[in-house]
Amino acid sequence: MKKLALLGSTGSIGVNALKVIEAYPEEYEVIALAAGRNISLLLEQIESFKPKAVAVLEASRAQEMKAQLPRAAETQIFFGPEGFMHVAALDAVDTVISAMTGAAGLLPTYSAIKAGKNIALANKETMVMAGALVMAEARRRSVSVLPIDSEHSAILQSLQGHPKENLRRVILTASGGPFRNLSLEEMRGITAARALNHPNWNMGPKVSIDSATLMNKGLEVIEAKWLFDLEMEQIHILIHSQSIVHSMVEYTDGSVICQMGIPDMLIPISYALSYPQHMRNQLPPLELEQVGTLSFEKPDLKRFRCLALALEASRIGGSMPCVLNGANEVAVDSFLHGGIGFLDIPDMIERTMETHQVHAVDDLEAVMRADSWARKTARDLVREKCDQV
Repeated sequence: MKKLALLGSTGSIGVNALKVIEAYPEEYEVIALAAGRNISLLLEQIESFKPKAVAVLEASRAQEMKAQLPRAAETQIFFGPEGFMHVAALDAVDTVISAMTGAAGLLPTYSAIKAGKNIALANKETMVMAGALVMAEARRRSVSVLPIDSEHSAILQSLQGHPKENLRRVILTASGGPFRNLSLEEMRGITAARALNHPNWNMGPKVSIDSATLMNKGLEVIEAKWLFDLEMEQIHILIHSQSIVHSMVEYTDGSVICQMGIPDMLIPISYALSYPQHMRNQLPPLELEQVGTLSFEKPDLKRFRCLALALEASRIGGSMPCVLNGANEVAVDSFLHGGIGFLDIPDMIERTMETHQVHAVDDLEAVMRADSWARKTARDLVREKCDQV
């Protein structure tokens, strides 16, 4: 039985992960949960799964939870970044599901690896910010880092049974988001409510906006580079609006292996937890005759500048991917709260990148310095933009 800590239990991935866990009580036990501010849902999860420990973002939320838990409850409550890192490294845990959103997932995920825990990774920012450090530490501790993202899960599945030296390239697919057919002028007036309405996937606010700008695909390229030890030239992207082919691997003889399935995150979550087994679920089968046409096209990097910026940041390397990520998180948050427009997101990121002096990221302190600098710079640019309106 796997002993699990779930970071980000109240988010979209976390809720789906608990569905997988609940379906196989003989295979999985929840030791710890961690969440941000959704205390009501977290309390329901505690009642259902009875974890030994939970962590929340703020001390006030921890006190609120203590007041609402039954006196007989044996769940310990922690808070803040230290609380997240603590529950991720508990002795009783052997596998950590890293499903927190954004840069906040890096430190607890890295702490889990240092403590010898296997990782089921949905937090792509961990790899974007510190992929080299994370994978080096995983090798040092002899722990696995298995992807939950559907694209990286598809690559992992398509690599099974094939020698690494036979790989020519991987092809990441992208739905293209809700605005793939709009002109730049039409994109200018996009609202947050409209951008949150993804045609194929049910995701949290930040990931939904990243999907709409195609930044999500850029972050996934960087994640794939580190997860699968690839050169940038080996990673290609195709827009595939049906979200049936989740990614492909091409080999040196021209063979292309792909993984297909209905667009439901239960599948890659289950595979990351049961690897290399495929566990049964209650999802409907893929009926290709009903899908009909599968289409593919190259992304337009002029219209989707966030993707172009992510590719540039990865080529530059060093601290630049971390700066890209920090600036993006600030810009997306400002857009969601009405501070800037949809097309201002890549502007804020690009201007932040242009003023950054690239440096090596040989340790986590260097990573966090780059992240802090990027956020401050991006906030200043957002404030300047707002003052001009």
